[in-house]
Amino acid sequence: MGFFKAYDMRGTFGKDFDLPLVRRIGEALPKVVGGGRWLVGRDCRTTSEPIRDALVEGLSAAGVEITDIGLCTTPMVYYHTATGGFDGSVMVTASHNPPSDNGLKVSKKTALPVGYANGLNQVERLATAGTLPSKLGTVPSENTGTLPPNLGTVPSENTGTLPTNLGAVPTEPKSKYIEKYIDFVRSATIAPNATLHYAVDCSNGMASLVAKELFPGAAILNGERDGRFPAHSPNPLNPSAREEMAEYVRKNNLDCGIIFDGDADRAAFIDETGTFVQPDYLIPLVAAATLKRRTRDGLNIGSVPSAEGSVPTSGGSVPTAGRPIVIHDVRTSRGTIEAIREMGCEPVMVPVGHAFAKPAMRKFSAICGGELAGHYYFGDFFGCDSGVLAALRILEEIAEAKASGETFSAKVRKISGRYANSGEINFKVEDKDAATARMIDCAVKNFGEPTSRIEIDGVRLEWREGWINVRKSNTEPYLRLVAECDTGERLADWLGLLPGAASEAS
Repeated sequence: MGFFKAYDMRGTFGKDFDLPLVRRIGEALPKVVGGGRWLVGRDCRTTSEPIRDALVEGLSAAGVEITDIGLCTTPMVYYHTATGGFDGSVMVTASHNPPSDNGLKVSKKTALPVGYANGLNQVERLATAGTLPSKLGTVPSENTGTLPPNLGTVPSENTGTLPTNLGAVPTEPKSKYIEKYIDFVRSATIAPNATLHYAVDCSNGMASLVAKELFPGAAILNGERDGRFPAHSPNPLNPSAREEMAEYVRKNNLDCGIIFDGDADRAAFIDETGTFVQPDYLIPLVAAATLKRRTRDGLNIGSVPSAEGSVPTSGGSVPTAGRPIVIHDVRTSRGTIEAIREMGCEPVMVPVGHAFAKPAMRKFSAICGGELAGHYYFGDFFGCDSGVLAALRILEEIAEAKASGETFSAKVRKISGRYANSGEINFKVEDKDAATARMIDCAVKNFGEPTSRIEIDGVRLEWREGWINVRKSNTEPYLRLVAECDTGERLADWLGLLPGAASEAS
């Protein structure tokens, strides 16, 4: 897959993209997104600083005013884009991808995402054509940020050479941008209860910038920023990335453990038994804590700036009638959807990915939302996702359960125990469309005509006994399957048929 993807730009540095391309992207962005004030941030990957330099050189050539907030989490960029009134922003990160990868996440005014369908396609056309419109000027002298000292030194023949100073990022004083974000998160959450015993794994990534301040009393694992991610993968959905935390929770008899991904826009949880909690099961906990905050603080959570364009949903009108909206993606468990309704909220199904979730949050004035991948969105955070905000709200619910004598696993079991769920299963196939068609045909042939067919992102087929979702990944070369049934036996039967259909020769 190429560098330009549905949600962002991401790939292997030196293979899928290089510094000259980044510079051209920087010059193209203001011409596509518009505006004269841009914000830039970066993670601690070993290639992020030279990529930032090339990006800023391109933005400068386009004549915009640039504010560089330096090392940060991706949600910090969202926060400052929205509160600072910036016209656009770019976070240099590959999120949870391997250390060899990097990328660019682009937002426009009020932190709305710029995906392939609403701008990155035009950026790709301009940046890969080899020519761009003439320069519009230079960076104003009153620039509110600090430009890198080596601005303009990116050689045109560079094809993606890694810097020589690989390794851990030294500790440095927190910037005003970090402090403002910490203050915001504190104002939007309740500090973790002192009776709660838990650990936080920063994955050698950007959560380390805020972990000690926002999770006082927690044991901090892998808190040294190191773009090589030496402890484990920066992807908490990777089972090997959870082993250390699971063992730590069991060994120390903790109530739970939290694992952040590389840029801290996602959070994953381990329960008190050391078991991974599938992220979509936690959406009702996020919703419960958000509802309590709305009542406690008298906030009109859910009122965010309106979205531009259309947002595909599962169809039909969305009943409001005073019921708070909670969004979820097409892979969400039926148990989660039921639990959302039982708490008096209305679930709305949307496609996978922040480029779809954030506009949906605004379109429906949702109070919050979540995805199977561990992204959680908040109406009181501009409709954006934040790993630390999600973690703190989930901790509120865990602490409340503990006070009443209920463990984390018991609380989650009320949702997860309703159905047998496969989790997401990945297949590498040459022809994804043909494999999808074979899998759907197999399902209908063996399980009967579905009661519902939703095609907003791949295909989700529903039967009384269960459902399946088959979709193409927007970020990786995979076909993905999720299946859920009323019994484990039925799920085993379904999984005995569907994967074989995917891998059959055409």
